[in-house]
Amino acid sequence: MDSAAGGGGAAGGSNSKDGEDLLESGGYRQNNHHDSSKHHQYFSSTAVKSTLILMVVGVTCLVLINQSGYPSQLFRSYSFSGPKEFNNNTFGNISSPSCDNRAAVVNVSSPANEENELEKTLKSAAMKDNKTVIITTLNAAWTEPNSIFDLFLESFKIGNGTQDLLKHVLVVALDQKAYSRCLEVRLHCYALTTEGIDFSGEAHFMSEDYLKMMWRRIDFLHTVLQLGFDFVFTDADVMWLRNPFERFHPDGDFQIACDHYWFNYTDVNNSPNGGFNYVKSNNRTIQFYKFWHTGRDYFPGKHDQDVLNAIKMNPFIKRIGLEMRFLDTAEFGGFCEPSKDLDRVVTMHANCCIGMENKIHDIKMVIDDWKKYNISIPIGGERNVSTRFWTVPRFCG
Repeated sequence: MDSAAGGGGAAGGSNSKDGEDLLESGGYRQNNHHDSSKHHQYFSSTAVKSTLILMVVGVTCLVLINQSGYPSQLFRSYSFSGPKEFNNNTFGNISSPSCDNRAAVVNVSSPANEENELEKTLKSAAMKDNKTVIITTLNAAWTEPNSIFDLFLESFKIGNGTQDLLKHVLVVALDQKAYSRCLEVRLHCYALTTEGIDFSGEAHFMSEDYLKMMWRRIDFLHTVLQLGFDFVFTDADVMWLRNPFERFHPDGDFQIACDHYWFNYTDVNNSPNGGFNYVKSNNRTIQFYKFWHTGRDYFPGKHDQDVLNAIKMNPFIKRIGLEMRFLDTAEFGGFCEPSKDLDRVVTMHANCCIGMENKIHDIKMVIDDWKKYNISIPIGGERNVSTRFWTVPRFCG
């Protein structure tokens, strides 16, 4: 989501140093000497006990940090100058373990039956391989009649080879209205809430609610990967016009669309857009999404796409062996960089667009352009040239 959605460098380093100082000094500094042997013996005994306690705590924290796999040094080189009770399958809350928040592992604290409900829903939506689903998130602001969600559904119905894909779309509803709307159109529906946060309104780009929504999404997708499911995540303002599975790279773990596609499909200098990506579940992607979510703490006030840009060249990515692929805007385009030939178009994303009305206006133009393209009469084996190009963006871009 770009304009609306259904501080500086990396933090820390001092906590770890303080812990090392404590360990090196035995957990205390002795400034006074006593001549009394009883006092000396008592103090020595107390110091030994204190030292042992501090060493145990320190070692425990160091072990947890090491297990997380994401020491703060990995981030330092990259810097920047609904109501819970609405349904009984609502997802749990996010919490982080103690000891060192800089390297904390994200913990999804939900009852086992709730995670089982998610797995059951994913299985129901999965394709013939029993592990691939299409996921979108939705809030009340995008479910109004003739709004973005309706256009999203229409794109599947008028796309080439996309009608059957609707059977595998899982709508992750962020509030009651979105959940009810999902049930109305008979899709697979899952309620995802965060206690104390209302995601029902329009979340303006980079607002506090927008950032919370984006990071909640990353955490949820990490859980999907942990459950063993591959997914295509798509914003609801991405129009599906051809079957994308025929265009994905066979050797990619994590494939993502771009705002701007400057180079080849493996070049990390491309500008990724988190609104459309295809991810295979394996140890590499699970570690990557965990690492990505952890990056939120190192880049406060930044959304998931900014953090992805910051970590995509991080040595950790190479270390885990993640195969990252960037999708060409000639096929997976958007208002930032529209594809130039409708004969190649797979998806069209309403990115680089401020304001709900502007977004809806230009998406409707996309739908109209596609309909004209499909009914144009081929001349000499090719379609009329005038219908092979977008007339958008008009208000966006």
